[in-house]
Amino acid sequence: MSLIQSLAQRDRVFDFMVPAESPVDVRHGPILYMEDVTVTFDGFKAINDLNLTVDDGELRCIIGPNGAGKTTMMDIITGKTRPDQGKVWFGARHNLLTMNEPEIATLGIGRKFQKPTVFEALSVFENLELAMTADKRVLPTLIARLDGPAREWIDEVLEMTGLAELRRRPAGILSHGQKQWLEIGMLLMQRPRLLLVDEPVAGMTEQEMERTAELLTGLAGKQSVVVVEHDMGFVRSIARKVTVLHQGSVLAEGSMDQVQSDPRVIEVYLGESEEAA
Repeated sequence: MSLIQSLAQRDRVFDFMVPAESPVDVRHGPILYMEDVTVTFDGFKAINDLNLTVDDGELRCIIGPNGAGKTTMMDIITGKTRPDQGKVWFGARHNLLTMNEPEIATLGIGRKFQKPTVFEALSVFENLELAMTADKRVLPTLIARLDGPAREWIDEVLEMTGLAELRRRPAGILSHGQKQWLEIGMLLMQRPRLLLVDEPVAGMTEQEMERTAELLTGLAGKQSVVVVEHDMGFVRSIARKVTVLHQGSVLAEGSMDQVQSDPRVIEVYLGESEEAA
């Protein structure tokens, strides 16, 4: 059978439709390990001797004032920015500093930016279906067919994100919060081991924030989740462990109560009003 004849078989399930399990090895340590990482932009140290570890299945919140290095840290992890020095490992085997962005994404690191990016003309289901396709070329995407396990995974993600009843609705009519959940779902379709989420509740209603908290805490244990967020009420609602960044390095780390009572954190980030409260 020729290649064209093979591709014409619309009922064929292609291997690239099934996301591969991440090969990350966490038997002897954390899933993310950053040591003495420094990044300088035009003489300014955006990241300054940063040391950070995240355990497998952990939900970690990262807070800090503007310019603390939160976005640059995520850029380094995902391969967008190369540090001047330091080590960044994903599990025990994968040196992220030797890999490019597509390789890191394929390895099992997903990133959710602050502004949701979904295909508004497609249905919620179709967005998730498209996200599952590892091969993004036009022809394979058009001829790909879902098998039973793939459909079951889409159904599971729809339930996790609270979008099951909206599966046939165009993504463009979703609320801001629902679009955020859909984009998280699109990342989950590829079964990431580490999910980086940037300010997920910006612009959300209180109800949407509560649902987002349920979603992210529900992912912990299944994936490692790193949440960068400015809303302290939301951070408190989901935080197990909080890392405070300041001037590109870790200022404090611990429970929310511990970091909120740390005088250094009060001075540089939370402010004297928090101390008075």
